[in-house]
Amino acid sequence: MADVLIVGGGVGGLTLALCLHRNGVPCVVLEAAPEFRALGVGINILPHAAAELARLGLEDELTRVAVLTDEASFFNRFGQLVHSEPLGRAAGYAHPQFSIHRADLHGTLLRAVRERLGADRILLGRRLAAAEQDAEGVTLRFEPDGSAAAPQPVRGAVAVGCDGIHSALRRQLHPGEGEPKYTGYNMWRGVSPWPSILTGATMARVGWLATGKMVLYPIRNAVDAEGRQLLNWVFEIESESYRSRRDWNLPGSVEDVLPHVAEWRFPWLDVPAMLRASESVLEYPMVDQDPLPRWTFGRLSLLGDAAHPMVPRGSNGAGQSILDARCLADALARTPDDPAGALAAYEAERLPATTKVVLTNRTNPPDAILRVVHERTRDKPFARIEDVMTREEMLAITGGYKRVAGYDLESLRAADE
Repeated sequence: MADVLIVGGGVGGLTLALCLHRNGVPCVVLEAAPEFRALGVGINILPHAAAELARLGLEDELTRVAVLTDEASFFNRFGQLVHSEPLGRAAGYAHPQFSIHRADLHGTLLRAVRERLGADRILLGRRLAAAEQDAEGVTLRFEPDGSAAAPQPVRGAVAVGCDGIHSALRRQLHPGEGEPKYTGYNMWRGVSPWPSILTGATMARVGWLATGKMVLYPIRNAVDAEGRQLLNWVFEIESESYRSRRDWNLPGSVEDVLPHVAEWRFPWLDVPAMLRASESVLEYPMVDQDPLPRWTFGRLSLLGDAAHPMVPRGSNGAGQSILDARCLADALARTPDDPAGALAAYEAERLPATTKVVLTNRTNPPDAILRVVHERTRDKPFARIEDVMTREEMLAITGGYKRVAGYDLESLRAADE
């Protein structure tokens, strides 16, 4: 087979390159940026996606740079514990849940691609202008670079758009698509060096969107001489306005968040003090797009955020792109003489699965527990959580999300047998 052309060198694109290499399928990564830079803040890799990265031989390296999350805890905005349950290996999974800085995950994948495939298999400064296909393959043409000269076109067997939420290939395949859907919530994200909280490996969710909800989890251990962690925080609140429709790297201000959490001083965390220690803050509207009816057009297809951008709840965006990559690489390896058929088979498996996740993230992600408590208590402290919501109800919400996203313990154990 001629090269698989991977448009985009993010988490999904680099994982696809590693999966294809493992399967003996040649590929080349075409990245729009002239150089890779450390971007973003924290993300989570859930056990089903961590299993795929382990199959690529990356678990030990990721363990060195990530935090192995062991607990999910939910609190109301008064600091009262609503629910707690184990995560990752603490919950019996064969693989951990990684809480990790996006730059550390990307750096791990990038080093592996360069070492295994060769540095010449990643071409920078290739911003897609158009993708053309015929009976024999695909030709990609690129925008002019800084010198006003367009890089030479590249020819391959198929092309896969792994170019994220602003995907050029998605725009070509779906030119009439509407604007991103704003959910009515704005989000700020940041990281702060801070002493460990709770277990030191807890993902904590506090409050609810009507008055403000925060998600907190550590993403690096021992970041200074004091042994502090790098604590990732996300704050979301109902808002009619936002500054940018969809820019993951828009600088934000902690001053926009502080008034909403001025009284959030809990025994385990002084939230205003932690926010003031933030090294960087980003602002982002909570948006997604309606699921597409199709990703694949002959020898062209989409993967990851280019295929199924979702509201960033449930810690599942990067993980779904990793699952996409494994599925697509295996499909191409099974039918090397029919790459277009492989893309169609990949779509048939992954489009319905990711559509369910996109829609569930809008309505019933794991933190929907806090919505129920907020509504039933009318945003007041409670005397006993058992009088508000049963543990069975809570486990039904978190367990239901795990089943939709494909990482409930029973399914993963069955897949390993």
